[in-house]
Amino acid sequence: MELTLQSKIALANGVEMPRLGLGTYKSAEGREVGDAVCAALEYGYRSIDTASLYGNEHGIGEALRVSGVSREDVFVTSKVWNDEQGYAETLAALDRSLECLGTSYLDLYLVHWPIKSTLAPTWRAMEEALASGKVRAIGVCNFLRHHLEALLEIAEVAPMVDQFECHPFLQQPDLRCFCQAHGVVVEAWAPLMRGRANDVPVLVEIGAAHDATAPQVALRWLLQHDVVVIPKSVQADRIRENIEALGFELTVGEMATIDGLDRGERFGRDPDELAWDS
Repeated sequence: MELTLQSKIALANGVEMPRLGLGTYKSAEGREVGDAVCAALEYGYRSIDTASLYGNEHGIGEALRVSGVSREDVFVTSKVWNDEQGYAETLAALDRSLECLGTSYLDLYLVHWPIKSTLAPTWRAMEEALASGKVRAIGVCNFLRHHLEALLEIAEVAPMVDQFECHPFLQQPDLRCFCQAHGVVVEAWAPLMRGRANDVPVLVEIGAAHDATAPQVALRWLLQHDVVVIPKSVQADRIRENIEALGFELTVGEMATIDGLDRGERFGRDPDELAWDS
């Protein structure tokens, strides 16, 4: 699988999404997130992921404006937070994000966590946003299989993306298979295990065989499983290094070895414990 920063994956409605992007979770508003986004765009990234929760949409918007890169060439994602969900609330949250980012549309808008009580009106608002042209694609975050099944029962437009925690210690193969069987592109957050990839000897050893780092191996493993990755960093050298995950290919045996590392270990919250009320 030959990949470059220009490599994209087609969503269900034909919109094309870059396979590698920049995550901005916990990237501070202002100079920190702005410098990270500017560095990423300079290196050739064309996908930036944020959320209203992150509180950094203003800084990202300013970076997009000063970067010299055309808005149409950058795939921008944001998300509606839990206390913003509901029909009118979601539409209002979208408008706030658009204003903060200084753009008339988003390339992808996601429901940040599954909230059962507001799922139907929230998704109706997402579908309306898609129809209005304010967003080019819609999807979800942190939806497990039963959350997706509940959504698919009421949706007129199925989610096009599910962004969830996915890395060598939490591979969620059943969820990935379910998504892929239903035309839902899988996007991984915490693909570098929140900084723990270098602590995994198998990843370090495989990396040495490719003159690559353990984080680059973790990213490459996901990419070869057709998972979109959005590693977060505010360090220009790390942002640049992550691109190198595109420059080598893992063997079938190496992929199988990493597949064997799964132990169901989360570094983030369990979606059911956090937000799926009964």
